[in-house]
Amino acid sequence: MLPSSHRLRHSSDVRATLRGASAGSKVVIVHVALREMDPATADLITGPRVGVVCSKAVGNSVIRHTLARRLRHCARDVVAGLPRNSDLVIRARPAAVHATHDALSEAIAYCTRKAHAAAERRRTR
Repeated sequence: MLPSSHRLRHSSDVRATLRGASAGSKVVIVHVALREMDPATADLITGPRVGVVCSKAVGNSVIRHTLARRLRHCARDVVAGLPRNSDLVIRARPAAVHATHDALSEAIAYCTRKAHAAAERRRTR
């Protein structure tokens, strides 16, 4: 499970991240936004933050919450390699319900790398 310091908790942060760079696969779509790092407040940024979104198209409440827990668990490994100023939102697609843990982990890692590279390119423009 992700520590609370690594979770997106406010809807405004999720909305801002959804406007960032994205990459998708058959099971997930990953959005990445890079927060500005002011040198004066850089020590206050505890690390990358992750949010998970599962719409009703995925399934009923039990299925959505189970899938969200699985996605947060898979994201735990990806978070370790991200810069501290990264925000990440993982959107589940209906196919994610039937995916194995390894398939979810690979899809999240692949999409995160792709979206993070796109976010870096946007930032250097």
